[in-house]
Amino acid sequence: MATSTFRNKNKVRPKKSASERRRRINVQKKRLVKLGMTEDSVAKLQADEIRALLRRPKLIEKQQ
Repeated sequence: MATSTFRNKNKVRPKKSASERRRRINVQKKRLVKLGMTEDSVAKLQADEIRALLRRPKLIEKQQ
């Protein structure tokens, strides 16, 4: 049994795929639209901006 991969958990853990990232961003965009943002403004946002907005959903509701 190879102990190098057994001990090093970084080599064994699952990798993120590009399709999973795209799917997750689309789900997050839909959540922003449900919170009250327009689809045009959500489409212009970068992925990190989307995640930052979803950290504080009550602020999005107050802005609308």
